[in-house]
Amino acid sequence: MQQANFNASVFKLSLIAGAIAAIPFSTSVMAQEQTNIDEQDVEQIQIVGSRRVGRTVNDSPVPIDIIDASSIEATGLTETNMILNSLLPSFNFPQPSVTDGTDHVRPAQLRGLAPDHTLVLVNGKRRHTSALLNLNGSVGRGSSAVDLNAIPANAIKRIEVLRDGAAAQYGSDAIAGVINIVLKDASEGGEVSATYGANVTTMDGVPNLEGVSADADGNLAFDTGSDHELTDGQTLTLRGNMGFEWGDDGFVNVSAEYRDRGESNRSDFDTRENYARDADGNLDEREFTVNRYNHVYGNGEVEDYALFVNAGKAINDSIEFYGTAGFSSRDSIGGGFYRRASDSRNITSIYPDGFLPSIQTDIQDMSVLGGIKGYGDVWNYDLSLTHGGNALEYSVVNSLNTSLGPTSQTSFNAGELEYNTTIINADASRLVDTGYFYSEMNFAMGAEYRHESYEITAGEENSYIQGTFGPGGVVTDPVDGPFGAAGSQVFPGFTPESAGENTRHNYSFYVDVEADVLENWNVAVAGRFEDYSDFGSTFNWKLSNRVTVTDTFALRASVSTGFRAPSLQQQHFTSIATVFVDGEPTETGTFAASSDVAQALGSPGLDAEESDNYSAGFTYSPTANFNLTVDFYRIDIDDRIVLSNNLSGDAIEALLEGTGANQARFFLNAIDSRTEGVDIVSTYTLNTADFGAFNFNAGINFNDNEVTDIIDAPDVLQNAGFDQSNLFDDVELRRFETSSPDSKVNLGVTWSYDRYNATLRNTRYGEVEDPSSIEARNEIIPSEWITDLDVRVALTDNLAVSVGANNIFDVYPEATRDLVDDVTTFSMIFPYSGFSPYGFTGRYVYGKVTYSF
Repeated sequence: MQQANFNASVFKLSLIAGAIAAIPFSTSVMAQEQTNIDEQDVEQIQIVGSRRVGRTVNDSPVPIDIIDASSIEATGLTETNMILNSLLPSFNFPQPSVTDGTDHVRPAQLRGLAPDHTLVLVNGKRRHTSALLNLNGSVGRGSSAVDLNAIPANAIKRIEVLRDGAAAQYGSDAIAGVINIVLKDASEGGEVSATYGANVTTMDGVPNLEGVSADADGNLAFDTGSDHELTDGQTLTLRGNMGFEWGDDGFVNVSAEYRDRGESNRSDFDTRENYARDADGNLDEREFTVNRYNHVYGNGEVEDYALFVNAGKAINDSIEFYGTAGFSSRDSIGGGFYRRASDSRNITSIYPDGFLPSIQTDIQDMSVLGGIKGYGDVWNYDLSLTHGGNALEYSVVNSLNTSLGPTSQTSFNAGELEYNTTIINADASRLVDTGYFYSEMNFAMGAEYRHESYEITAGEENSYIQGTFGPGGVVTDPVDGPFGAAGSQVFPGFTPESAGENTRHNYSFYVDVEADVLENWNVAVAGRFEDYSDFGSTFNWKLSNRVTVTDTFALRASVSTGFRAPSLQQQHFTSIATVFVDGEPTETGTFAASSDVAQALGSPGLDAEESDNYSAGFTYSPTANFNLTVDFYRIDIDDRIVLSNNLSGDAIEALLEGTGANQARFFLNAIDSRTEGVDIVSTYTLNTADFGAFNFNAGINFNDNEVTDIIDAPDVLQNAGFDQSNLFDDVELRRFETSSPDSKVNLGVTWSYDRYNATLRNTRYGEVEDPSSIEARNEIIPSEWITDLDVRVALTDNLAVSVGANNIFDVYPEATRDLVDDVTTFSMIFPYSGFSPYGFTGRYVYGKVTYSF
């Protein structure tokens, strides 16, 4: 579908959203960082994790975290993923750069598993994923996940995080857990705010370039000074939220956000010679004046806005309409690798000093949900219709197609990705007095139908074609070449052979029962059957228990099976692009697992991943002011879907004849893994007469991922000389095992007194590995503590100001050049690893003005 059609769909669905409404969800929650201490002992009613009406976090048989709106606001952060990273010990959100589309939709992890192993709900309903498939060498390679940053933080009432397998309850993807975003539902009042901030930082271990000269041997020499100081990443965020009454028994709550973020560049200077030497071997004079900060490594420029509406109205005493609608748009830019003036991919008549090609994306995300909820006789019921979509349009700027020669254009439309899903859901529950249990049994059942589509639209012809000019854009033999690199530099457009639309559907049925078998023993059992049109059916179950030992101490445990269906993106993404291997351009094809090409390479097609989840722990609450939970977990996943290595060689080229590619890769169910760990969460509240209230919180996660088995290479590849190790190499294994922190500690305190409020957080991120195929370049990133501070003063009953800093002590990961034995040019240009779990942009300071009414 073209962008115009996507916009038309947004408009039509927005009109539909205006005619439906949403139920007001439960109020009064206590977060890990709660500023309203007087309400701390109010029950925490949650939506996620149980279908029993009135279930609370304190009596849940599985671990659930709740983050409230005040905790979100006190971070000073403007992206939902970054907020979760700062507040949840088991959440990981690195911020990679120079990774093509991943720069624009960055993936996140729960418990170190793949981004698509976490199910995301909004108001308890499944949220659609991004159209992007992460293909570069970052965390989450090979996955398509939900873009949480498309949901504005000021629309969120609370975030519920279920840290347990829940596929039997919610279906595919809920292997690592479930994140439920509950939207604001106030029917009156509101808030507007303006936040402005910037990075004010000094790059640790990276000196500033002071001057360039020639040494005695006629080579470049560089004069450096103290560590490089920067002020950049200026960000303006404007937000508004307002509630309206809808008659006497309804509400409409509207949230809007606008954000304009400037570039944050942490690249170091380029020491390479940019220009060809003269006939006598002397340096070009321009070497001493050219800009040597020629890469952009960090956060690119972003301008985005979002509008979310949550509404609800009672039809009568037993039926309510409910609905939500949201739209967001993001325009962003990310840099690639700089092409020097003397590079064979450059044409000097167009770029005499070389060029930095960039990828621009226009990302549009929309969703609409409507339904009715009520009760009749003894049944509670919920009927809903959900539609959501995500479209990502690629443009390439400040670039060229070398093979088109000196008349090549410099900007290109490189194509579009689009994903859409429609879900029809029916749930019903009732209490049944069996006469066998201490309490009535809650019996729930339901059915769901889901339709998905995924489309790739080709870019304009010049973005992918092979022209008749040679390297450097010189005239060459129009038949035999050699030819210059094809397609737009940095990101060749999608070809017509890659384009196409694919769809699938599935239906599911579930049963969920829960009862207090004895006065102190709660048992819940769930079973779910799903059938997919493209790979078949699956059945999953879950059993959970909670035993109340005393009034203050309880044991809990669960065991479940789970699954994750292969995404349409993984099944059907196809692209043939120029990839440089050891400096030589190579046409590398990513082929759909079910395609003729992939099957000729031995692909058996994709099947669902399967998991076994185990969890056991305890809760301890001796007083209303203290709470401690400890939960151990183990997650075994079989048949995980991964992307193969780039396969090459004479036998492979023979199999690829006629495709335009001489290397190939495809997705396959290739590995089994085991994840083990423990979560510890505790809160303590201290109320004083003279100094106000203090709310202390601590969260600790220890996590270990291990690949336990790898499939043998298909016979056709074994016959071509491939085995297990080069089908899926050691770098990919270590990316699964060690690229997320082995531990994470969150310590925080919130102080409230009169009109003053302050939040101090300390987070320790454990060790991470950035793996390399060359042992001397393997990078172990040491653990670090990051400190955040937010101070808020209410000037009047309506007006408040806040100031704060994230990473107040300006901590950076240790520079790559100090962590690897083989320091390359790019170890210098990109001085910090993109696997750093806290990023690498340094201190961010901000101020905020808020007006409430």
